[in-house]
Amino acid sequence: MNGSLKWKYELHEIIFESDTVKGKIFDIILLFFISLSTLIIMLESVSKINNEIGFWLYILDWWVTISFTIEYFLRLISVKNRWKYMTSFYGLIDLLTIIPTYLSIFFIQSHYLAIIRIFRLFRVFKILKLANYIDESNTMLITLKNSKRKIFVFLYFILLITLILGALMYVIEGENFSSIPQSMYWAIVTLTTVGYGDIAPHTVLGKIIASGIMILGYSIISVPAGLLSVEYRRNKIYKQNTQVCRYCMAENHEVDAIYCKRCGHLLNENLNTTDNPE
Repeated sequence: MNGSLKWKYELHEIIFESDTVKGKIFDIILLFFISLSTLIIMLESVSKINNEIGFWLYILDWWVTISFTIEYFLRLISVKNRWKYMTSFYGLIDLLTIIPTYLSIFFIQSHYLAIIRIFRLFRVFKILKLANYIDESNTMLITLKNSKRKIFVFLYFILLITLILGALMYVIEGENFSSIPQSMYWAIVTLTTVGYGDIAPHTVLGKIIASGIMILGYSIISVPAGLLSVEYRRNKIYKQNTQVCRYCMAENHEVDAIYCKRCGHLLNENLNTTDNPE
């Protein structure tokens, strides 16, 4: 491998993989920074603590943010296809975790949106070699992706129901429900069995319909669970490793995989460099 490019591959191994000692150390340090950052944001939201040590929390948070920024650019440098990484799930999360702090220069409250950094802790499954958890998380993501059309149809059906029920209750209750949008809000609250009680029917017919909606709500709640359960069993997968392809950012390779399942490049370029000219 060309000496000028070898360091990029080694950097990729450290940052993206957990199979080497250096990679594991890097990831453990990263997890510490993520946990520290989350703790800082939580403490800053407590007025008493923020008044006493807010300045030091502010400095510490900027230190962590700058470290994340450097890490993000190192990830961009180490991958072959930068756009693939930037648009991947983890790539978007990595970017979104550093933006809020910079936005806080102009919009102070946006700083608290940095709590999204907690999503980066998903990497703990790969770092600690919890293969079963990796498989389960991957299966869940695939299940959600494959069920999106069914879930969309379900939500569309719920929207129609709330619109019809809202209009119906507006006609029946009259002054008690000031508008159809407000009646739809009541229908959603009732259908989901939340029941805030800020709006309630007063007529006998309205109460009968409300009772039916409550019962209907119990059956509707179970529908998404059933859809996801069926899809989950269908997409159950096992035995995957932590390898991330440097060229296309594909993950979820089989434990004995040598080549990327998506683009065909070697996952470990130290095995053979002739098939992967740069």
